[in-house]
Amino acid sequence: MIGQIETYDPDSQTGTIKSGEALFTFHLEDWAADVPPDEGDDVNFDAAGTIANNINLVGAYLEPPKAVKYKYLAAVLALFLGWTGAHRLYLGFYRLAFMQIALTVILYVTGLPGFAALWGFIEGILIFGGHIFKDAKGRPLK
Repeated sequence: MIGQIETYDPDSQTGTIKSGEALFTFHLEDWAADVPPDEGDDVNFDAAGTIANNINLVGAYLEPPKAVKYKYLAAVLALFLGWTGAHRLYLGFYRLAFMQIALTVILYVTGLPGFAALWGFIEGILIFGGHIFKDAKGRPLK
């Protein structure tokens, strides 16, 4: 059967898989993949009543995501054009970028343009420091 991991507790090493409307419980002993389970993973499994056995990830999740965006480019965009949300557009956070642009316009109209630049500067430092380390699709930055 095909399903999706609904919950997983690493402490008890148990979780549930949802397939259609049915829920199946599993234990880590029944996990066949090399990487640990994570909520939201698509899995293929055998069902015995309400117990899932022989659980394995669906092929697309076997490899970790590959980095496609550059950390230093995002950081430079944040430092110099952060007030425009350019770094967020580059990383794929479109909604946040447009909110940042709207906030910048509001701050310029109210006479507080320094605060608009401050947001981008702080995020540039966070990107350089490794605190912002993924793009909008969850891929790591190069």
